[in-house]
Amino acid sequence: MAAAGGALSVQVCTDGQAFAELAGEWERLRRACGAATPFQSHAWLHSWWRSYGTPGGLRLVLVRDGGELVAAAPLMRVRRPFPALVPIGGAISDFCDVLLDDTATAQGAPALADALADLARTALIDFGEVRPGGAVERIYSRWRGPRHRVPDSPCLELPALPMDQLIGRLQPARAQRIRNKINKLVRLGVEWRVVGHEETEGALRRLIALHRLQWQGRKVTPEHLRPRFLEHLVRSVPAMVRSGDAVVREFLLDGAVVAVQLTVMARTWGGSYLYGFDPQLRERKADVATMLLRALTEHLVAGGERQVLSLLRGDEPYKHRWHPETVVNQRLLLARRRTAPLLAAAAGEAAARARAKKILRRNATAGSPQSG
Repeated sequence: MAAAGGALSVQVCTDGQAFAELAGEWERLRRACGAATPFQSHAWLHSWWRSYGTPGGLRLVLVRDGGELVAAAPLMRVRRPFPALVPIGGAISDFCDVLLDDTATAQGAPALADALADLARTALIDFGEVRPGGAVERIYSRWRGPRHRVPDSPCLELPALPMDQLIGRLQPARAQRIRNKINKLVRLGVEWRVVGHEETEGALRRLIALHRLQWQGRKVTPEHLRPRFLEHLVRSVPAMVRSGDAVVREFLLDGAVVAVQLTVMARTWGGSYLYGFDPQLRERKADVATMLLRALTEHLVAGGERQVLSLLRGDEPYKHRWHPETVVNQRLLLARRRTAPLLAAAAGEAAARARAKKILRRNATAGSPQSG
């Protein structure tokens, strides 16, 4: 589907090869969008589509001004449990968004909103995992049809401070325990190095192997151990390392790699996306979480331009010992009058799931058995 009016043109791209050929102008647009994250990079999204996309489902909404790409919405059509357009990137992406050129928002945002409104005649626009301040909020604010906002995943964030200052924010007893853990790491002789992009593929394969070893015999996110996930990382991350959107770090003990960490780097924040470690670190009383955080803080402080250390999605107890701030992603639902029942169904489902989680948390706190 394509339309044009004045200097603006709007196209809905459904061809995977055409998506591949967009790399250059897609990255120019992403660099011009202040809200964009590494999960909106062409390397990440196109690789994701190759691993997880469904035939016939691609819907890239592209807005050009005089031929230059000024807005884009990377979407795919799904049919379960009801017809919807959802962001490319799926569950393995911590943040989803559209792209809007900050210098052309007055033209790009209305055109993108109108194009999405056309698509919403036959499917719900279901934009989950939107980081607060995301570009798609500008589409939501000008939406003229039915719309609804619900909370999505919690993310935990710390200020990007040197490690000693992060420790100084803690209660004295806890701060001393962390210092003891760092001293233990120093005595063991744990070192780390940043991997160059030409070595990235091998490091990623070691990361997944160590991740598998780390979770052996315990409940793990199944997707992280599937071949398509590794294939996605091997395709996307080397390009992201070259562009500064990702950093791969190896940790060494007695000359052997005992842990690998993949971090993603946005304009104002950096965060640890995935890691794997040899269980021998645990056996030698090394605190892996402290080790990883220490390396990441050193990198962020050296860079100087990022203000936030993101612990990304998830509310795991070990993250809370650092007294992080909770920042909640949003799920933005957009419809037309014809598709308003789909919005109501999605909103009701989200509310029921939130109530179930609240009950489970209350039961867990009270020591009651959980079900589900």
